[in-house]
Amino acid sequence: MPRSSFRKKSGLRMSPTLFLWTMALVATGLCLTALSVTAQTPPAPQHPIVVGYFPQWGIHNGFFVKNLVPRVATGMLDQINYSQGHIDANSQCAIADPNLDLYYSFSAEDSVDGTADTPETPLRGNFHQLQELKRLYPDIKILISIEGQAPQFAEAAQPANNFAFVASCVQTFIEGKFADGVEVPGLFDGIDIDWEYPLEFEKYNFVALLSEFRRQLDAAGSNLLLTVAMGDNRATYQYLDMQSVALYVDEVGVMNYDYSGPWSPRTGLVAPLYSSPGDPEINNDVDSTIRDYLKAGVPASKMLLGLPFYAYSWSQVLRVNHGLFQMGQPSRADISYNYIPTIQNNFTQYRDPKSMAPWLFDGITFWTYDDEISIRAKIAYAQQQDLHGVMIWELSGDTADGKLLRTISEQFRTPTHQTP
Repeated sequence: MPRSSFRKKSGLRMSPTLFLWTMALVATGLCLTALSVTAQTPPAPQHPIVVGYFPQWGIHNGFFVKNLVPRVATGMLDQINYSQGHIDANSQCAIADPNLDLYYSFSAEDSVDGTADTPETPLRGNFHQLQELKRLYPDIKILISIEGQAPQFAEAAQPANNFAFVASCVQTFIEGKFADGVEVPGLFDGIDIDWEYPLEFEKYNFVALLSEFRRQLDAAGSNLLLTVAMGDNRATYQYLDMQSVALYVDEVGVMNYDYSGPWSPRTGLVAPLYSSPGDPEINNDVDSTIRDYLKAGVPASKMLLGLPFYAYSWSQVLRVNHGLFQMGQPSRADISYNYIPTIQNNFTQYRDPKSMAPWLFDGITFWTYDDEISIRAKIAYAQQQDLHGVMIWELSGDTADGKLLRTISEQFRTPTHQTP
């Protein structure tokens, strides 16, 4: 999800062949007006929800499903999006890493229920840990996030492929047919689609794919969720039919981060709430993106505001403006937020007075991230805008005691005045 890891800005281009093929789709009735709508816009939630992505690879860093127990037990999390499901070479849904998801043996110390896995246990790995979490807290919603390269999604969304692709996702993750002899229905409460990103000529296939997901999920059971993760860069959504997208899905998670990052030699703020004076990019902020999605027809009652639990850095930065919007040498990796408190005393912290976004600078190295203060401002904004809630990328980036997640939960319990 962070652009430095998996996401890149895409240009929008169309070959003559693809143009003719797209027009043929419209002519044969796959245009948006021909698609039946089954999802309805829900009323505004009584309280905004908190959605957090759980990283499959957290095992390698000592972050386990067990770490979520105190967060779920205290009501800090309403929904977990498990990252990730996989699209194989045949345009079928598949387990991304069977070893981590199905067969990894957890020790008693690292497991949710305090019981060690044994080789005789049919289901082990992260999926078994999620199963144990759900046994303890049956109200928690767990979705599988289908993630893949843009060409994989584009192929799976072809009219000839979308029915079989969706059926494979439902069979694998909703019916729980994980492997031969491993069948666990009911573990996942829905599917999150993370196509980064559909191009303009693919917008009809994108909506048709969501329509097929909606149809098959409704047929598979009641109250199964369908959600999408959408980009913050205008080029990733301005040519899509977001009003039609919103008709089929229960949540539109907006990735309100990576407004600045290591793809640019210029420092900036990773996720400013409002435009900052001196930012060379116009409307490079959370508020501008949210307003654009609202104008595009996405109801506030379905929208999730994205929050980053990670940081970016630059070195060899000019001392002008305390390092903000200056040239430097970017570090290619995103670093978990929990690293920031360990280095903070070696830097001076600055804060944008409008967006409340913080940054660190020591005269050479620049760090951008979100903290409790900037998050409180964003939660208040989400409340004022009557958004459905927030979406976190990703949960392992928090401190061991869950400082950022606790801030979100506490702020959501604090009443706020509506905007005029």
